[in-house]
Amino acid sequence: MRTATITRSTAETAITVDINLDGTGRYDNQTGVGFFDHMLDQLSRHSLIDMTVRAKGDYHIDDHHTVEDTGIAIGQALVQALGDKKGIRRYGSCLLAMDDAQVRCALDLSARPYLIWNADMPTQKIGTFDTELVREFFQALSTHGGITLHIDALHGFNSHHIAEATFKSVARALREAVEPDPRTSDKIPSTKGML
Repeated sequence: MRTATITRSTAETAITVDINLDGTGRYDNQTGVGFFDHMLDQLSRHSLIDMTVRAKGDYHIDDHHTVEDTGIAIGQALVQALGDKKGIRRYGSCLLAMDDAQVRCALDLSARPYLIWNADMPTQKIGTFDTELVREFFQALSTHGGITLHIDALHGFNSHHIAEATFKSVARALREAVEPDPRTSDKIPSTKGML
């Protein structure tokens, strides 16, 4: 079973993440940050990774710690669920359109975290959500998931659409990367012999 449960407790947040890489995209995400829950739902649904997230944070300060620490916990859960990565496709990409927005994602489950971020948001807020937190989430996911992650928003004028297209594009690329490759089910997808 390619599943994982991560619990992360700090002075700022308390987070539990459950994932199943071989799911159907079922989700139950409750972070206390409405727009972020909506984005996590997209990440789960379009990656077909079952995901349950429970988070409580220091909302009286802002949503930053909750969003970042959730990214950390999901990244750690991915590492745990993937194990030695034997038999996975490893790479994934997606060019995704959502109304006015088009976002391109390419990623490598390389264990070498690196984020390339070219996805500026036209506004500072989506409702009460700080748009800069979208990047913070993916930085945490990349760092703690060991993911080389390139995200480029090619165009768009609506911040909600750009953010949502970003989560969906990453989800579709992640779905491809974690899928078993039937041609190499018993091999690590690297000439090094490990990832």
